[in-house]
Amino acid sequence: MFVATSTFTVANGMADEVKKAFKNRPGLVDDAPGFVRMEVMTPIEIPEEFLLITYWQDQASWESWYHGHTYKEAHSHIPKGLKLVPSQTKIRYFDLITH
Repeated sequence: MFVATSTFTVANGMADEVKKAFKNRPGLVDDAPGFVRMEVMTPIEIPEEFLLITYWQDQASWESWYHGHTYKEAHSHIPKGLKLVPSQTKIRYFDLITH
């Protein structure tokens, strides 16, 4: 299984809006071929930091989603005016060994 993580920190006090956007997301990724599940969390001590984890059957499925038009559409629902801390934005990829 392929796992893609994205870590980012909200810079302008809009963490609650981001949480609401994730809770009310349109779910466009849910029907993507190879998509397994998504988890979004924030550390209790740093509520403006987010960790987004998506699980995929394989890397090719993730790449197809990432480069597709539905990815861009899904991200159009990001709250307007959101600013992130650039130095704290990171994307990483993993092979899931066990769960």
